[in-house]
Amino acid sequence: MTFEEYLTQKKINVDQFQQAQPVQYAEWQREFMQMHPESFTAQKKFLLNDTRRKYLVR
Repeated sequence: MTFEEYLTQKKINVDQFQQAQPVQYAEWQREFMQMHPESFTAQKKFLLNDTRRKYLVR
């Protein structure tokens, strides 16, 4: 699973997130590649919820 597929699965608009917060996007992408998706979700759970609210796929 790629990071972009993961974000789409979590209903986060990849393009909007990448354009609005490129530093955080790159940091998360790097961390995602180093761990299992479930571990990433557990570590970033509350941050993912906030990000989803800002960049919801519609």
